[in-house]
Amino acid sequence: MVRVRASLSQLPAYVPGRKLPGAVVLASNESPHGLLPGVAATLAEAAGGVSRYPDLHAASLVEALAEHHGVDPDRIAVGAGSSEVCGQLLHTVVGPGDEVVFGWRSFEAYPILTSVAGGTAVPVPLREHALDLDAMAAAITSRTRLVFVCNPNNPTSTAVGARALTDFADRVPEDVLIVVDEAYREYADPERVPDGLALLGDRPNVAVLRTFSKAYGLAGLRVGHCVAPPGIAAHVRRTQVPFSVSALAQRAAVVALGEKAEVARRAALTVAERDRVTGRLRELGHEVPDSESNFVWLALGAASGDFALHCADGKVMVRPFLGEGVRVTIGLPEENDALLALAASWRG
Repeated sequence: MVRVRASLSQLPAYVPGRKLPGAVVLASNESPHGLLPGVAATLAEAAGGVSRYPDLHAASLVEALAEHHGVDPDRIAVGAGSSEVCGQLLHTVVGPGDEVVFGWRSFEAYPILTSVAGGTAVPVPLREHALDLDAMAAAITSRTRLVFVCNPNNPTSTAVGARALTDFADRVPEDVLIVVDEAYREYADPERVPDGLALLGDRPNVAVLRTFSKAYGLAGLRVGHCVAPPGIAAHVRRTQVPFSVSALAQRAAVVALGEKAEVARRAALTVAERDRVTGRLRELGHEVPDSESNFVWLALGAASGDFALHCADGKVMVRPFLGEGVRVTIGLPEENDALLALAASWRG
């Protein structure tokens, strides 16, 4: 009998947001605005070429990303969504027994991908729904090889500021890779939440993650990337699954980068709705931290599952984290109104 890795039996499963036919889906942090105009036209034009393999090196996309960030192309590595790039970074620096530190709760894939890489996950409890950077720094040992800093943090929506992030980076040993995961960067207030690349990008042990799945509306095509020191980026490229970023995804991402004004306009619409939803939920008595993302966090604790079931009965799907809270993606105004009506009728 073929023997599989014993550790896989302990691997936690990634739990996606539920989708139900006919229901409003506010569970997966997707953009509610559909494809960007230029992307829709590009996909129709490029679809006929999918019988061929994509560019293995995604050269056009890498060049566009380098120009977008104002860095050399050798600092860019891409993957099928930022989730794959997380895995590539882990495989670059983590071996059996090495430790990976991250706040918890944070992005669900961190402990899964750490285990797949053979590492040991070191989750550090949040403080008031936010990353406790002091505790994370204290958790670093001689076995630590990588630290994830999800900023803004998924699923709690909170973010840490420039001073706190810089102080943390100063405390991390130079042989530990700091990965600043900025999947929700476009929704954050730049006055309160630093651009990790601008703040820390010149450090030899920092990689910054971005994705096209949120504000750029390409969740179904899977494109993510990191900006890292050239030596790190080169190894991240080596760990990518060959051809994982499809030709359609590469073309769409390049076009999406060129639609900065429309991306910013849509993000502003989401931020305005986020603030409206936050205000109303607080009026209803819910504890809702200040959000810097395209979702809000209801700190419902033990009542999280019941609230999610109540919403599902009303044809609105949200994302519960049992015993902790509920993450609600910001949708279109009418979708958010449906959620708020259910929140008002809930008797938890």
